[in-house]
Amino acid sequence: MSFDTTAYNRQMTHFDGHDSVWLFGYGSLIWKADFDYLERRPAAIRGWTRRFWQGSHDHRGTPEAPGRVLTLAEQADAVCHGIAYRIAPRVFEPLDIREKNGYLRVVTRMDFMDSATPATAEGVVYLAGADNAAYLGPASEAEIARQIAASHGPSGPNRDYLLNLAQALRELGWDDAHVFALERELDALEMAHARD
Repeated sequence: MSFDTTAYNRQMTHFDGHDSVWLFGYGSLIWKADFDYLERRPAAIRGWTRRFWQGSHDHRGTPEAPGRVLTLAEQADAVCHGIAYRIAPRVFEPLDIREKNGYLRVVTRMDFMDSATPATAEGVVYLAGADNAAYLGPASEAEIARQIAASHGPSGPNRDYLLNLAQALRELGWDDAHVFALERELDALEMAHARD
């Protein structure tokens, strides 16, 4: 699959005729909601876990030196916490461009983590699978942290993506072993660099 998935996502018809659609955010969409939304609620999806396995050639890196950003990996017992946004379908137009580097809109069931109704809903999550051209795949936490520390793109330093996410998860009271381990590795790298 090509880097630019915009055309694939524009072909999605699952929610045609709906006045609004729930969108599940698990990465930068948690802390950078630069789009119009009708409602925002804490939510979770089951069977998926956050991983910094997707290359960023357009936001947090360059084609020559891609950064690393999140995608989801299947894991049977996992629960991935995030933020659900109820959006008008027209909002997908700019979101498809923001998420074009290998991400596809996938239908998912989400459980809301507050006491409002409904308790669950069907919605959309942007997922970058192993078959997309920007996929970098698994690596050690040390290796991922080194790549994040060295990468910079049009949207800024790759480190900001990781640190903003870690801060947002902490503020929401959610633990994520992968994200917080990478944050510790990045901190250690930066402290070592400062001593040199």
